[in-house]
Amino acid sequence: MQQEYKNILIKDYTYPLIGEKIAKYPLENRDDSKLLYQDNGSIKYIRFRNLPELLEKNDLLVFNNAEVIQARLAFNKETGAKIEIFCLEPYSPADYNLSFQTTNRCEWKCMIGNLKKWKTESLRKQLEINGSIYTIEAKKLVQNGASVIVEFKWNSVDSAKSELSFADILEHIGKTPLPPYLNREAEKSDKTRYQTVYAKQKGSVAAPTAGLHFTDRVFNDLDQKGIKKLELTLHVGAGTFRPVKSETIEGHEMHEEHFRVEKSFLEQLIKQKGRIIAVGTTSVRTLESLYWLGVKLQEQANYEDVLSISQWEVYSISGEYSLNESITALIDYLDINETDYIEATTQIIIVPGYKFKIIDGLITNFHQPQSTLLLLIAAVLGEKWKEIYDYALANDFRFLSYGDSSLFWV
Repeated sequence: MQQEYKNILIKDYTYPLIGEKIAKYPLENRDDSKLLYQDNGSIKYIRFRNLPELLEKNDLLVFNNAEVIQARLAFNKETGAKIEIFCLEPYSPADYNLSFQTTNRCEWKCMIGNLKKWKTESLRKQLEINGSIYTIEAKKLVQNGASVIVEFKWNSVDSAKSELSFADILEHIGKTPLPPYLNREAEKSDKTRYQTVYAKQKGSVAAPTAGLHFTDRVFNDLDQKGIKKLELTLHVGAGTFRPVKSETIEGHEMHEEHFRVEKSFLEQLIKQKGRIIAVGTTSVRTLESLYWLGVKLQEQANYEDVLSISQWEVYSISGEYSLNESITALIDYLDINETDYIEATTQIIIVPGYKFKIIDGLITNFHQPQSTLLLLIAAVLGEKWKEIYDYALANDFRFLSYGDSSLFWV
């Protein structure tokens, strides 16, 4: 069963995206962006601030509250050569919160710019924070393919000063990890604009961009209409931008991402009577992964690792369980283990032909040609995706991370 999905040709999922269509900067007002939607088969659009008009009382919006970290760190060797360290995910301690709270040392999985110039020497830089001088040291430990484990150490020249956390270090010396297709350096404004207004959980190196359009005004209008909201956390990785270079999707390896969902979230999910609308592809991937985790827990004897979803496994699982049965299995698992949240990883790839188990709708931006995100959109829309993207191109929609938005129903 898997093979028919694996044989999908990526060349069938492209469209002519020229540079002028890519939004290099966000609009001044987040909710002024366009929102494309379908009305009885017709393609229309309104301003994003009018989103509540398209929703019904008791609809549920699911948001990814991941916060983008200032993940790009610039160092200079004594020779003057510039080395950029792009922090991807914590390695030791492996827990995001624990790593951000460390006060003198931690290790991260990183990508390195100008790696050939960085041999074995440690890189150092000094910075002044709140009137005190701190020294930050980066040491390359292990290289594994394109990624490197880097050890960071830092201390104050004046040992009497209060210690800084790694979160503080990133905040003071890091830069916003803008998507490569923007082809520009991060600016001061990106620190707030490449971030949702509801971001809470540090760890992402890319924004859940569908959420960039929401404002307090939109949230107030949603509340007035009785539309419900829930939050989950998926730490978006740099792999989300990795292009598909293989002829068929089988040759593309999906990136693994970590997510966390509270027990209270799961309890609300099984009580939900109205439609469930994911805000962004990261929320889709998390919600659908939750369903399959629940299925694996139902059939636990058949799986070694029930808390991870690999790239293709969902296409060979029966999936003959209701949302209620699947999510109840997750809640039972938490009760047995006496915890109030679930942490897991997913590599799930959602391609045309996938049958959605939880979501009824999706709010999302317009995605790159020949990308796994465009495949996900085609899984929602079928062949209609081509007509919709042609319409967006013809009507001056702004594309990609800082671009316009859309609302689709499954």
